[in-house]
Amino acid sequence: NEPVLLRRDEGRVAILTLNRPHAMNALSGELIDALQGEFDRLAKDRNIRCVIIEGAGDRAFSTGHDLREVASTRDYAFHHSLLTRCSAMMLSIGRLPQPVIAKVKSVATAAGCQLVAACDLAVASDKATFATSGITNGLFCGTPSVSVGRNIGPKRALDMLFTGQFVD
Repeated sequence: NEPVLLRRDEGRVAILTLNRPHAMNALSGELIDALQGEFDRLAKDRNIRCVIIEGAGDRAFSTGHDLREVASTRDYAFHHSLLTRCSAMMLSIGRLPQPVIAKVKSVATAAGCQLVAACDLAVASDKATFATSGITNGLFCGTPSVSVGRNIGPKRALDMLFTGQFVD
């Protein structure tokens, strides 16, 4: 029953922790909405000078969308709403007046990789890996392709998108 997103402020730095370690910090609708709420609050907070996003636990920064939640229904309106809210949340990162840093110490895949790419900076440990691996599940990571491609270049991004291979 813990919150899916934790916030702690250390001086003028807000640290947001994706708090679903049991689900590899997958981006559920609830977590997407919680992130959006914090970004909306941070946009108005002149005391905070920097935002750090991290994942709880050691297994994953985020593995992207919660595929159990996605597979729980075939309802178009549900899927459309989820993806629309996720896209809006990702775009709101770039509108924040504070720089946003992704702190990645493990795996970041699919929309989790997109979340890293949407941030202004990424700091990765030597154990961090990145992938747009939806293709291995019969899905194509179309939305992450935009921000990932902008950050690492189109050819490298297409290699990740078409193969699903992890990069360190």
